[in-house]
Amino acid sequence: MIRALRFVVSVTVLTVWVGVRLFFLSLRGVRHHPGDIYDRVNQRWAEGMLRWNRVRASLEGLDRLIPGQPYVFVANHVSHIEIWVLLARLPGSVRFIYKRELEKVPVFGRAMVTSGHIPIDRQKPSSAFAAYDAASKDIRAGTSAIVFAEGTRSTDGKLMPLKRGPFVMAIAAGVPVVPVAVLGAFESMPKGSIAPKPVPITIRIGQPILTTGLGYEDRDRLSKECRVALLGMGVPE
Repeated sequence: MIRALRFVVSVTVLTVWVGVRLFFLSLRGVRHHPGDIYDRVNQRWAEGMLRWNRVRASLEGLDRLIPGQPYVFVANHVSHIEIWVLLARLPGSVRFIYKRELEKVPVFGRAMVTSGHIPIDRQKPSSAFAAYDAASKDIRAGTSAIVFAEGTRSTDGKLMPLKRGPFVMAIAAGVPVVPVAVLGAFESMPKGSIAPKPVPITIRIGQPILTTGLGYEDRDRLSKECRVALLGMGVPE
């Protein structure tokens, strides 16, 4: 009961705080660029969610990343917690690829749009690919993308098939794909839970997979290579 109350309060207070700040930034016409106030607000929201809910997250493999290099981070997805830990721990300017339905959530949806996260319409594949193409331009400008390539949360903690779109985006942007295994999130807060348990979360950064010289026809091979890497880092199959 206490954990559930803490979770509800943290989501409400922190999301309203972020939403109000981002709303006034948008009114002033402040545009996003890597390392700006939008990055700081996103990270503080994520850090606040971890702290309020007593979730500890550690990061492994940071030395595999080149500072200032944009990437497409492909992570497994079993819980809302992955959003917090990835925003809080991944370096540089990062933005999520998210399903457009989230824009209907009061305050939160507005905050997602204003801070530059990238919407995908899963009901319209053609629109989704157009959004991926637009996102590739932001990535080339220095903003890394975080993608849950399974498309939705796994209900049993096991890795589901990866969709092609994120890999097409990485190829179009010409940046490396980085497999990211988030371990412990399913034990802490699986789909349907009302609050996270204080289970330690580990984020493992895999070896970047280069996309230089790849074309659209290489998307499946890139997807398979990323899947193998995630399984090799401890994500259950």
